[in-house]
Amino acid sequence: MAKPTTIKIRLNSDAGTGFFYVTKKNSRTMTEKFKVRKYDPVARKHVTFTEGKIK
Repeated sequence: MAKPTTIKIRLNSDAGTGFFYVTKKNSRTMTEKFKVRKYDPVARKHVTFTEGKIK
C-alpha cells in the first residue's frame, strides 16, 4: 500500500491560548514546518500558527 500524500496537521497558536486548527498538508511538496497567520478567537486577533503533531 502506498503512503498517502496528504497528512493531517495541527496548527497551534503562538499566543499561548491553547487554541488550534486542524488542516491537511501535502507532505511531499511542503517538507518544512508550516507557519501561517490566522485568527485566534481566544486572543481576539490574528497571530502566527505553527505546525504541530496530532496526538
